[in-house]
Amino acid sequence: MNYEQIEIKQGIQLHKIETNKFKTNLLSVFLTVPLSKEEVTKQALIPAVLRRGNMKYKTSEEISIKLEEMYGATFDCGIEKTGNNHIIKIYLETINDEFLPQKEDILENGINEILEIAFNPLVENEAFKKEYVEVQKTNLKNIIEGKKDNKAKYALDRCIEEMYKNKVYGLYKYGNVEDLENINEKNLYECYKKIIKNAKIDIFISGQNIQKSEQIINNNENIKKLEPRTPNFIRNSIDDIKITSPNVIQESMNVTQGKLVIGLDIDEYSPKEKFVAIVYNSILGGTANSKMFQNVREKESLAYTASSNYLKQKNTIFIRCGIEIKNYDKALTIIKKQLEDMKTGNFSNEDVQNAKSSIISTIKFIPDEQDTEITYYFGQEFNDKFINFEEYINEVNEVTKEDIMDLANKININTIYFLKD
Repeated sequence: MNYEQIEIKQGIQLHKIETNKFKTNLLSVFLTVPLSKEEVTKQALIPAVLRRGNMKYKTSEEISIKLEEMYGATFDCGIEKTGNNHIIKIYLETINDEFLPQKEDILENGINEILEIAFNPLVENEAFKKEYVEVQKTNLKNIIEGKKDNKAKYALDRCIEEMYKNKVYGLYKYGNVEDLENINEKNLYECYKKIIKNAKIDIFISGQNIQKSEQIINNNENIKKLEPRTPNFIRNSIDDIKITSPNVIQESMNVTQGKLVIGLDIDEYSPKEKFVAIVYNSILGGTANSKMFQNVREKESLAYTASSNYLKQKNTIFIRCGIEIKNYDKALTIIKKQLEDMKTGNFSNEDVQNAKSSIISTIKFIPDEQDTEITYYFGQEFNDKFINFEEYINEVNEVTKEDIMDLANKININTIYFLKD
């Protein structure tokens, strides 16, 4: 296996992915902390401020000049929500040393630069630069207020919010506009320091001839300053959201196409059942051959789009359809019929095999994209057991039709959300 994990300090891991498939090295730093209502907006704002400057390169222009000197290296910062965790993600992509016109150490340069961005931000009088914070607060406000612009994504977010009401997973990853007023350069920097002290820190390096990366990281001054920690993150984040009858929410907005999202709760938590759920979801709505696509979209012409996706970290499936608003009742009836068909076994062994083939093909292609491979290995950090590609494929192959039917009878509609005019 081309993947190796090394402990730099307690709670700080280096992940090396040795690959010669690319002419680039992709470097990533992930800072993982629990989601919380009190800190969600601050945590979402921090990567935007880190992007603006650090103690070495104090402006975006200086950072851009440095990246150009590194043969057009690129970097970005962002925020993600995985299970009940909030994750600051920083990426830096550079050309591999093997492809330089002259001998240089771009790998070392790149590692030191991404660690500078993550761990040595621009600070003035024990606070972030006020100008940067205020500008990024405005930008974040625009992002939060603009979430309604993408109606399909908004409908999914609203379904999650309702399904996980009073749970931290119901929080929007970018936080709330109401919080922004009370955020300033000082309390935002205090939040950053708390993250750096307590976060689970994962450093990923993907590329060829990266053996020396461990030594480079251990010699880095920013890493030397970090203290060992018992990382504060949540590995198993399944919530008890079972209800006696589906929660139905209808919301009106100026839309020409209705957005129907149905949240399914899976009353089964074993590791094996997660692979069954992956195959179940593929048959239900995960491919163009799925029951949702063929029956709701193609045969009945009730939906412009019809699919489902399985959220492994929460053990939840979301069905998503774009429909004519007048077709709501009929579409809902047909969708419920697909769920019943899964329970009674009204699908073929060929459907099972086609679903497995699609999933396995996707797994086999993961190493063909650096960021996808990093995402896969980082995702393993939240599992109870590390699963490599071969083990993943074996688990999928072992799923039977009977397993799927058994799981189908443990799946219930939790929330029905409909965005209409």
